[in-house]
Amino acid sequence: MSPLHRAWVLFILVVVYTFNFIDRVIVGILAEPLKRDLALSDTQLGLMSGAAFALFYTFLGIPVARLADRGSRTWIMTGALAIWSGFTALCGQAQSFAQLFIARVGVGVGEAGGVAPAFSLISDYFPPQQRARALAVFSFGVPIGSGLGTLLGGLVASAVDWRVAFFAVGVGGLLLAPLFRFTVREPVRGALDLPSGPSPVARSSLPDALRLLARKPSFMLLTFGASSSSVVGYGLLFWTPSFFIRSHGLTLAQTAWFVGLGTMICGIAGIWFGGWAADRLGARHKAAYALVPGVMLVAIVPFLAAGVLVPSVVAAFAFFIVPMTFNASWTGPVYATLQHLVPPQMRATASALFLFMINLIGIGGGTLFVGALSDFLAPRFGSDALRYAIVIATGFYLVSGAFFWAASRRLAANWHEPGAV
Repeated sequence: MSPLHRAWVLFILVVVYTFNFIDRVIVGILAEPLKRDLALSDTQLGLMSGAAFALFYTFLGIPVARLADRGSRTWIMTGALAIWSGFTALCGQAQSFAQLFIARVGVGVGEAGGVAPAFSLISDYFPPQQRARALAVFSFGVPIGSGLGTLLGGLVASAVDWRVAFFAVGVGGLLLAPLFRFTVREPVRGALDLPSGPSPVARSSLPDALRLLARKPSFMLLTFGASSSSVVGYGLLFWTPSFFIRSHGLTLAQTAWFVGLGTMICGIAGIWFGGWAADRLGARHKAAYALVPGVMLVAIVPFLAAGVLVPSVVAAFAFFIVPMTFNASWTGPVYATLQHLVPPQMRATASALFLFMINLIGIGGGTLFVGALSDFLAPRFGSDALRYAIVIATGFYLVSGAFFWAASRRLAANWHEPGAV
């Protein structure tokens, strides 16, 4: 394949992943108008943004990944993009919590086919020594999508209303689907893993993948490390706009500009640095693929706690730079490591099992945990309850760092060598 086509594929995969996160996180900046217009509690907001989305997103991810390990990954991603975009547009028609909940379930159903197949595609477009960086670039979709979802959602909602914001981003994804399908070719599986070039790749069953991963403790340690981080990460993605509106009195538009641009710019820098550092250090010591994200996540804790507790909004903005930079820094190194723990025919399945755990715990639990804790603390702290709920949640970053450190001690022994069964 030509370098130009490889670059295009990575670019359009980033664009698809960007829409994945726009549609996933736009509810965060719209939380306050949704709370007002539909009379929702923080617990209901947490359920709608987390559990509703994670319900089918997590459980459908594994069977969809099995299809991706056996069939066309490009067709699966095209259909997934169309489904989640259509349901995002329908969110704008919701008249009650129940209707919004069902529409968010639909978004989760679509997004179940949007990530694991992409990991597998990238691994067949880029050689092993470039995968952490390629997957880090792919992960730019996280901060770009999160930033654009916050920025565009907030500005559109301020200028018109929240219903138009949902509709606009949903239609954008529907228009992208045919462009993706007709410009991305399905690559040969495992062609870049053996020095002799492409060779037949045997099919594997889900029990085969489970048995192999059960013999590799680093897989579960990485999974629990990323899951612990995601509890705070997804909680922050959703609740940071509400925090600045409630505790610092910012308008929806002001919050959209700060959180949107900060998430985008800082997030891209952190993800790239994580992928670059892991590739550079991991060439000599495979443990670096777990140590690099672990160190960066632990470093977030004092800055996030200070950013949430300081009374000055300017100081809060300054402290939030570190969490915004390192929050998703683990994605490139960890996603790349997953591709090296299993043979090519198990990559989408291993990725889906990983995503099942982190999204069930992170998306399903993170926003709900912070929201329910905020409601619990509200009688005592009033509008500042959300502030203290976020502070308590930062402890999950320390748990995450411990899991990544434990994984680093086992990576070399668990690494899959090309040609091995």
